[in-house]
Amino acid sequence: MKNLKKLFLPVLAAAFLAAPAQAADTLMMATTTSTQDTGLLEFLAPTFQKETGIELKWVAVGTGKALEIAKNCDADVLLVHAPAAEKEFVKAGHGIDRRQVMYNDFVLVGPKADPAGVKGKDTAAALKTIADKKASFVSRGDQSGTHKAEQKLWKQSGLNPDKEAFYISAGQGMMATLNMAAEKGAYSLTDRGTWIKFNAQQGAKNPLAIVVEGDKALFNQYSVITVNPKQCPKTKADLGKKFEDWWVAPSTQKRIAEFKLEGKQLFFPNAGK
Repeated sequence: MKNLKKLFLPVLAAAFLAAPAQAADTLMMATTTSTQDTGLLEFLAPTFQKETGIELKWVAVGTGKALEIAKNCDADVLLVHAPAAEKEFVKAGHGIDRRQVMYNDFVLVGPKADPAGVKGKDTAAALKTIADKKASFVSRGDQSGTHKAEQKLWKQSGLNPDKEAFYISAGQGMMATLNMAAEKGAYSLTDRGTWIKFNAQQGAKNPLAIVVEGDKALFNQYSVITVNPKQCPKTKADLGKKFEDWWVAPSTQKRIAEFKLEGKQLFFPNAGK
């Protein structure tokens, strides 16, 4: 029995010590669908693990849902793109150390024939025209960063189309929303990164095209946030800091700029801007 204990106890001790170390090296992130749909996370995650020793796991949902996941203490960090909601999240004590890491922009897409005649207009004028002509518009309708940006743009245009027949709420991610817009011959707002991926997948059969772009109102900022350990005691805030430091590091910012699809840059680094 003594010999058995001598053999068993060291094995048990080793297993006990190994378990926390493995858990501590895993970080759970809640993020927006665009970072996954574009392939950015699959591009960056292996380098993150190699350079920090931390395995990054994530769930990709709309930003609103990602913030709720974090409020429920089911994530350690966030990578999202709804600045007003993020600032409120931090102000309410749910998150700490919000840092801007990259940006792209939103684009308004619609049928190539542009039945509402909005091509070349600014965003406000385009939305007013779509509403006046009752042209079909598909919204994500999921409280994502893109949906929040779209709601803001409608409000700035003096419109609230939620109950209008031409306004269709998909309640789904960006790729699904674009597919619905393509099927219905409708307009929609999308982040440029997901649009580039969608357009590449559709190829020549894509019935949609960009009709409005380049407006300052279409700027799309992404930020990282660590969940506040004071509200969520199990949050791995020490690893969260490493995660945030890694995103703003010059080498990572360079990789973000290098991430392209069909020669097109999907995201632009702007740490500290």
